[in-house]
This record gives sequence, structure tokens and C-alpha cells, in this order.
Amino acid sequence: MSHVGVGPRAVMRSVAFLTAGVLAVPALAGCTSEDPSGKPLAERDVAAAARTSVSDGGTLRWAVDSVPDTLNAFQSDADATTTRVAQAVLPSMFRMDETGSPVRNPDYLESAEVVDTEPKQVVVYKLNQQAVWSDGREIGAADFAAQWRALSGKDSAYWTARNAGYDRIEKIERGASDLEVKVTFSRPYADWKALFTPLYPKDVTGTPDAFNDGARRALKVSAGPFAVKKVDTKGDQVVLTGNPRWWGEPAKLDQIVLRAVPRDERVSELVAGKLDLAEIDPETADEVGLAAGPPRDAATGTPLMGPGGSPAAGAQGRSAAEALRSWAVANGSDEEAAEEEVLAREERREAEAKARRRQQALSGFEVRKSLEPAYTQLALNGADGPLADERVRRAVARALDREKLAEAVLKPLGLPAEPVGSHLALSGQPAYADGSGALGEQNAKEARALLADAGWVPGGPVKKKDGEEAAGAEKDKKDEEEKDGKDEKKSEGDDDGTYIVGEDNKNTDNKNTDGRNEGDRNDDDGGGDDAKDGADRESGEKHSSGKNTAQGGAPGAYAPKGTAAPAGAAAAPLAKDGKALTLRFVLPSGPGSETLRTVADRITDMLKEIGIGTEVSKVPDESYFKDHIAAGEYDLALYSWPASAFPATDARPIYAKPVPAADGSLNVAQNYTRVGTDQVDQLFDRAMTTLDQKEARGLLRKADSRIWAAAGSVPLYQRPQLVAARENLANAGAFGFETPVYEDMGFLKKGAHGSRPSAPASSSPSS
Repeated sequence: MSHVGVGPRAVMRSVAFLTAGVLAVPALAGCTSEDPSGKPLAERDVAAAARTSVSDGGTLRWAVDSVPDTLNAFQSDADATTTRVAQAVLPSMFRMDETGSPVRNPDYLESAEVVDTEPKQVVVYKLNQQAVWSDGREIGAADFAAQWRALSGKDSAYWTARNAGYDRIEKIERGASDLEVKVTFSRPYADWKALFTPLYPKDVTGTPDAFNDGARRALKVSAGPFAVKKVDTKGDQVVLTGNPRWWGEPAKLDQIVLRAVPRDERVSELVAGKLDLAEIDPETADEVGLAAGPPRDAATGTPLMGPGGSPAAGAQGRSAAEALRSWAVANGSDEEAAEEEVLAREERREAEAKARRRQQALSGFEVRKSLEPAYTQLALNGADGPLADERVRRAVARALDREKLAEAVLKPLGLPAEPVGSHLALSGQPAYADGSGALGEQNAKEARALLADAGWVPGGPVKKKDGEEAAGAEKDKKDEEEKDGKDEKKSEGDDDGTYIVGEDNKNTDNKNTDGRNEGDRNDDDGGGDDAKDGADRESGEKHSSGKNTAQGGAPGAYAPKGTAAPAGAAAAPLAKDGKALTLRFVLPSGPGSETLRTVADRITDMLKEIGIGTEVSKVPDESYFKDHIAAGEYDLALYSWPASAFPATDARPIYAKPVPAADGSLNVAQNYTRVGTDQVDQLFDRAMTTLDQKEARGLLRKADSRIWAAAGSVPLYQRPQLVAARENLANAGAFGFETPVYEDMGFLKKGAHGSRPSAPASSSPSS
């Protein structure tokens, strides 16, 4: 799938830099008095209600992508449902707030703080004295110590996905009382709040056998508002029931049933009344939104619109004229035609009745929407091929109009359409700052200049393969030979549309050869002398010195001023060493990937404008990540990374410089673009060890600027989060950054209403 990820740090942070050290990186916004982290672009949308407004009892049927293969969140095959179960049934020392920052969870912790830094960092956890496991045993130091030993990486018998942070612990011991846990670190660790969330009982982590197999299909002991009743693989569901030993606010619901329902089947399950809550795609959101009707007040926002900016067509979709014609045929003298039309009218009536029933069933739902704590990026594989050249990667990145791409995805949904400015955090998170200035703004002229500097020239000779027609200059030569003997002479005043090098300004309608007027050209290229210089570079015009101004131009590759360009030269691919500049763009082909394919089409058009061709390859969802992204079998790809409250720890393996493994292969960790630098690694390492949060944020922002400059990946937009929820369901829906509060979820009492966010004002990215 396009979104690589399972949630908050239980396993490796999951989805799906060359010469950066010598690039000038602009001053960071963090050096100013204004906080560059900003605010979250969208609020959570969960129909928030006080517990007194929520009824006791009931079952919440919640659609998930799969029944998990394991309930152990620290194993490699854990998934998003594993995380959801863990949040509901296990202790978490810290949870995420509305800005994606960790906050103490008072149900488990009275306090947690660093009490010493010299000679070693020491953290003391003071546990809630009521916190107990479901078997009655107190949560204590023995559970912390068992989890540390399992995840420290020192015992290979434990099948763990990662050991980040736990490998820095030297010892864990009881504090001044049974309620205190004292953790001493061998090396400073800034992200210590990431540890012990979730916390498993020592029964699960105490031995390799228990860790590896004891919590895959059952959790006999838990300590949350809910407990695991059963994992039903045949029924494709996980059933959670209230925990009678829970000491916090009692769960409002009797049960939560997590049902595995494919995304393309969820609307049918909603119609059938078999679901109460389901994350949905934009098309389903349109249907649910239309069934619910227009918003009743400002709190519900505006109706979701279709891709064209207008509501989707209704069930009948027939004009008055068509209805009149149908009646005339059905009652006409042509008996055969009348009989056919009568049958057709009956079929339409049945279909319309079915559509009305479907609409009626969906009218009890509403769409709750926010922005997911994850972003979609364009990945550029820098391992080999044209993108191994940083200049080509930067040219690709600077050809993209990220604002338009964000608008294409988010604006029709009524969500803020701002491009993401950081690889390491999202707007509103403390580490966020827009570092895209290190790469530069979208500029086709400068992108073409970068390509020319890398030796990619317009209309260059392209070698043909057997059975293929030549392209570029060879094809132009063939075309010219075929025109021998034909009448080519034109009168001097005739204009046959042929582009003449050096005669760009002779269009009588004041338009350039690309069809834009001179004002539009100036808007794109800056106007004035800069625009003229850019035109000189692109056309290969010679200055009075006699030197060809095209960067990277080969001798004889450009015609003298006033020479007619060969037919089709304006659209000819860039070429170098007899090979056209064409990039493999790999995309998933499944029904849930329409948005990615739309974005890819727009990116393809943007690259075409600077002479880069693309070969789009659509592959099955199940093989997209493993066989293409992780394997490096792509040039361009679209996939997502979740945001993290601990980027120093979680983002490092994504951007770490690949290193040779013992067997001679390249160890890329999670850096699937294969682009990294020692400098970025060092900045991450420093951010991970400083306990000064302000200093850590500054180091992370510097790292992000250098990641931008290397152009291994280009963040595009924060992913939309669309959830169909039953209208009377409270405290559930599109959670945004926040960790769900499972004990507060439930169905509203008669006459009660949940609070919805105001409709977001239309926003445009700041310049």
C-alpha cells in the first residue's frame, strides 16, 4: 500500500545525501523569534462529548484493514491493528496530544523526569498507585526490566523488530518504593519518553519463548480500559471487552469489535448496518456526505465535493428531456421499441429504489475529517541511473508545483491544502520548520539549467533499439530526408508554425512558443534580463562572443540564430550519451490508490515541461513495497511516512547514509531512496543525545534542510483522514495527532450532541 506504517513507534517507523555537505543551506526559521512550528493545519473531528452525555453500554463495530498476525507490537509483523489493540488494553506512559507531542498519561504515571545527567542520565518513573494488571498484580519495576532485557538487542533469542533507545539503558531497578522505577542510561538519550509505550507484562517479555509466541493470538494479562476477549481469524475480527480491574474512568462501551473489512467493501457494510465507524476513501466520503444532505450549521462544515469541485451525480441522473422521450417511446406505436423501453423503465425504477434505500441507510452516518499524522512524498531513487546525479534529482524536485499537488488532493475534500515543509515533522509539532528553502522554489527554468549542467540536452541524438524508430536528432534527420523533393519554400511573410531559434519575440500575438503570453512568462521566470538569459540557455542562442550559452551543450548541438528548428524539436526528450532522460515511475494498481495515480499524472505533466519523460508502471498492491520500493526497483515512487513525536530516533533509519553490509550488499535500513550523507547522520546523533529540547529541535531542523538539499525525497502533502461515523457516536472519528481515549467512546444519549470543528477556512500556502 502507499502508506507504510503501523503507528506510534512499536516497530520500525514505517511507511513506504550526495554532496549535501557542500551546499549552502539558508538560515533556519528557528533562528528567529517567531516559532516556526506553527499550528496543526486541521483539528481532530471526533464529535467530542462529555462523558455525562454518553450512554453506558453498546458495541462499537470498527472497520480495520486486517486481523493482526501478532498482538506483540514489538515484532516485525505487527500492523496498525496491533497498535490499536495495544492502545486500548496496555499501559502507555505517554500519549500524543493535539500537536503530536508526548504528554504524561496520568492513568499510569504520577510523574516521570530526568533526575540526574552526570555521570549518567537517570530517569525516575513514579507509577499511579492504583495501576494493576488484570490478574491483580501491581505494575512495577519487574515489568520495565523484563521489557528492557527483551528489547535491548543483547539476546538474539528475542525476535524483535528494533531496539532503539532500549539499547542505551544500563540498568533498571526499584526506586524508593514499589511505585518507583529507576532507569539508568549508559549513554544520554533525548527520546526517553518514547520508551515503555506500550508496556507488556513480564509474563510476555520475561523469556524468549513467551515474547516470540506468547502474545501473538492472545493477551491473557492486560491493564487498560479494555481487555482482549478473542482474536477470531475465521470471523475476521478482534473482540475487546471491558476490563473489570480497570481503575480509571470506566469504559462507556461494553465491547469494541475490530472487523477486517477491505476498503472497497466498507460502503456496502455501512449500508448493511454492519459497521459504526470506518476510515473511507474520497469517493465513499462523497456518497456518505451527499446522503447526509447539506450541513445543518457551521459546526458540520461544508459538503464534500467531487474531483471536479461539484457534488457527484444523483442516482437517477436523467434530464426532463430524457424522461419525456422515454415516456413517448414507451407509449408509442412501435410495439417492439415500446416493450423494450417499458422493461428499461422498470429496471431503472428498481435501480432508483435501490439507490434510495442505499441513500437512506447512509443518511445515518456523517463524514468526520481531519489530516492524518502522515505525509505523502515523492521518492527519488539515487542508487543508480540518472537520479544518482544530484543535479537531476534537484531538477525533478524543482519542477514540482507542490502547492498545486496539495490542492488537487485536499481542496476538494474541504481540508487545508498546504504542502508539507519538513521531512521530520508536521505543522504544529515542536520540531517542525519549513526547510524547503534549502532546495529552492518551483522554477522550471532553473530546473532545465540544472539538467543542462548535468549534460542532458534538448533534442540530443537518441540511439534506437532494434525494431524501434529513432528519436531526437536521428529521428529529425530521418524526417528531413523524407521531405526531399517536396515543396518546402514559403513566402517570407508566411508563418507555418515552425519555431525559429532566436526569433522568440516575433510572434504577432505577443505569445511565446509555449502558448503563454509574455506576462505569464515573466511570472514564471522572473521577467526582465533573467528571463532573457534563461531563453538564451534553453534555445542555445550564441552571444556576440560566439560562445554557445546552453549549459552542458555539446559542439554542434545547437543551430545558429535564425535557423528553423527540426520538426518536433520542442517536444523532443532530453538526451545524453545517446539515451533519453526517461524515469521509471512505479505506482500501486489497487482500488484504493486512485489519489496516488492522480498525483502521479500531474507530476508526469510537470516533468514533461522540463523535458523529462516517464514510464509509468502499475504493479499489484501486495508487491508494490516489497518488490519495488524496498528492493530499489524504481526511479520515482509515491508513498507515505507517519509523523513521529521522536524524529531523532524514528527518522534516522529513514535518512541514514546506506553502508556496505558484511556480505557486500548495501544496508539501506529504511532509506529506500538510497540517498544519505555523513553530515545528516551526525546531526541526528547529536539530536538524540542532547537533553536540551531547544538544541535538539535546532539540530533536527538543520538535518531537515540538508535532506531537502540532497533531494532524495520531496514531501508533498499531509494525508487526508476521512472517517464515516454513525451520527450518534461520540469521541471517535478522525483523531488527527491525538491518541484515542477508548474509555470515552460511546453512543450519545437522546437529545445530546457531540462537538464538531468549524469548517476550515480556505487556506493557501504562504509564499
